[in-house]
Amino acid sequence: MPTYDTRLIDRLTVARDTAAFRFAKPEGFAFVPGQTISLALPQDGGADAPPLKHTFSLVSAPHEDAVCVATRLRDTPFKRVLAGLAPGAQARFSGPYGKLTLPGEAGRPLVLVAGGIGVTPYMSMLRHATHAGTPHQFTLLYSNRRAEDAAFLDELRELTRLNPRLRLLATLTAPDERWEGLHGRIDAAAVRRAMDGLSDPWIYITGSPAMVEALGGSLAQAGIPEASIRSEGFYGY
Repeated sequence: MPTYDTRLIDRLTVARDTAAFRFAKPEGFAFVPGQTISLALPQDGGADAPPLKHTFSLVSAPHEDAVCVATRLRDTPFKRVLAGLAPGAQARFSGPYGKLTLPGEAGRPLVLVAGGIGVTPYMSMLRHATHAGTPHQFTLLYSNRRAEDAAFLDELRELTRLNPRLRLLATLTAPDERWEGLHGRIDAAAVRRAMDGLSDPWIYITGSPAMVEALGGSLAQAGIPEASIRSEGFYGY
């Protein structure tokens, strides 16, 4: 798998305890919206110390001039190093890989189900589709505990304004009287409601492994063909 050298351009806070990191896009690097990379960072301990590695879905779209990833900031060795990077810091990544990608053909609508930071691969897809004006039809069902946890929420609202083929259904699991969106966890019934009026949609599910496994199982039990469900659990986010 190809490996690329890069450097950090900047960092942006996108939700509570959540940041996006933009790296310089190496010459010749190409990917399909929804794919991932393995980011490697040097750790203390000298040149012989093995690098710290983490897999990330790409937030950036192929037309952008930076490689962007986003993550919850936790107290782990990798994320401590990542959070401490200054602009210009050197890094390396390998990829791209992954099959949870935007279909080349737009014949079937897509219901994108995201739990928390699982929204990242969908950002790449939606940015690309909106920029390129593709005919893909999207419904994004996006769940967070609180509004301040919802990464890229303002951008998603702007994308719905720019892209008439995108519908956003954002839901919170914690009470919030100020919230004007939906409330409640994403379950099979919520996905069924999101599918209303859509003919034979693809169902994409991303989020914690527990959420992905539970929802995928309940959808299959609800009669949604397993061949129409694609999923990816996010570990260590």
